[in-house]
Amino acid sequence: MPVKLDQPNPAPTLDNLQAWVVSQLNSESWSGEAGDENLVLKGLDGDAGFRCYYRIDPLGPCGEKLIAVFAPPAIEKNHEFVNIAKYLLANEVRVPKVYFTDFEFGFMLLEDLGPTLLFDVLSPQSVDEYYGQAIEQLLKVQSAPAEAYLDEYDESNLSQELELFRQWFVPQLLAYDLSEDDNKLLDSFFKVLLSSAAEQPQAFVLRDFHSRNIIVGQDHSLGFIDFQDGLWGPISYDLVSLLRDCYVHWPDSKVQEWIRQYYQRIQKTGLLDPGVSFEKFQQWFDFMGLQRHIKVLGIFARLNLRDGKDGYLKDLPLVIRYTLEVAQQYDQCDEFVAWFKAKLLPRIETQHWYSSYLSAGEKAAHLSRP
Repeated sequence: MPVKLDQPNPAPTLDNLQAWVVSQLNSESWSGEAGDENLVLKGLDGDAGFRCYYRIDPLGPCGEKLIAVFAPPAIEKNHEFVNIAKYLLANEVRVPKVYFTDFEFGFMLLEDLGPTLLFDVLSPQSVDEYYGQAIEQLLKVQSAPAEAYLDEYDESNLSQELELFRQWFVPQLLAYDLSEDDNKLLDSFFKVLLSSAAEQPQAFVLRDFHSRNIIVGQDHSLGFIDFQDGLWGPISYDLVSLLRDCYVHWPDSKVQEWIRQYYQRIQKTGLLDPGVSFEKFQQWFDFMGLQRHIKVLGIFARLNLRDGKDGYLKDLPLVIRYTLEVAQQYDQCDEFVAWFKAKLLPRIETQHWYSSYLSAGEKAAHLSRP
């Protein structure tokens, strides 16, 4: 019988996905009858990529909660997702189990970790518990041994990410033409950030370790999604993704408390040389955050201009705030800060996503979660 679809105007590939899901759930390897006449695929909100997610209703034959995924194989890292999921599960990190795959069409059938994002339940009352859990899981991720299929998050990769800032954010979103002197200044500043990243111990990096990619289960435990871009790289990267989340802001005193908690914990794992002072680790963390946030300015601009995803524009003011607040604390960043304020900030202040954000009185509400 045909499978019902809980959304209008299905994409051309969706009929194939429906039929594939039914065939997998009725296969001998699943060892159960799926009841395809009752099967409904409920579309879920997407992400910054081109993956499409569908929650399957009803549950699997043994009560399993399932997610069907269409991830275009020409542009999404499906093999990497499966390999890294197995790698993380083997190291006791909570990620979705992968039940079935069809790499030719980009279909996957995954365990559904639940509908609740960490972003939606964070509050001053809950954040210490959840971030404590997240740090504990992060240390488990970082303690996992390297695998041959994990590429390095090296200077070349980090540098390419920084280039998004001067490819998309500056010339295209702000319409500012970079001069030769501007580019020299950025070259010099980027080298500072890249050198700091290279100094750090290297470990597995999830790369998108933030509140919109962490699932909170019914027992309040955390699970992780969107890790197909994982690489072997600087140890502070995921920590800064969590603590200076592009979608949620916490007082600096709390951030410092969590950094110190992580620093004390990681010293006991042997992942960090005992000769590395807290002040040195703090600088690694801050410079890694600058690399990430400067990259994100470029990515959010590209998502808007190239992919038509303008929802990310409202998050740019927080990323800009992070960039300036951190950079102003270091002498090595003085020229960049002065240049940013003189050349870019006047243009930023004329942007609708910035001016409306300020004039609507939303700044405090957005930058500090209630």
